[in-house]
Amino acid sequence: MTRKMEEDLQELIVRYRPIITFRVRKALGAQNTDCEDLVSEILSQVVEKIQTGEFRGESSLGTFVYTITSRRIIDYIREKTRVMKYAPEPEPYPDPRETLEVVEMSEKVKKALSRLKPKYREVLYLYYYQELNREEVAARLGVSPRKVSELVNYALKLIRKELKR
Repeated sequence: MTRKMEEDLQELIVRYRPIITFRVRKALGAQNTDCEDLVSEILSQVVEKIQTGEFRGESSLGTFVYTITSRRIIDYIREKTRVMKYAPEPEPYPDPRETLEVVEMSEKVKKALSRLKPKYREVLYLYYYQELNREEVAARLGVSPRKVSELVNYALKLIRKELKR
């Protein structure tokens, strides 16, 4: 490469770097950490295409640089979109009202449970929290499995009645 050609390429880089940087930052956002790498890549492509004779002078140099810049920006966005397509979706933030309703309802249930007689609390504890089946609860309490079902159903009925208040 001749000295004149090297000077011309250096002048091209000095002239078009700010323009390419502006376009890349505008398209991708100023905070994107890949902007400088993309600008350097675009400039390398422009220089390479000029050296290999792909720039034939059918358009202005500015149009040539603009086209390469636009195409590389689009390719970059497509690459990132393709990668993000398979990224897991983040969990949505819980609605504060729903969270508050859950807290209020759990307080009401806790209060309703505290008002139950000990035998109803115990059968609910064994059946729901210890996850014992009816026969196991019956064996622990010394009653029939049918009686366990009656106690659980009646306790739930009392809780629903308390929650309606």
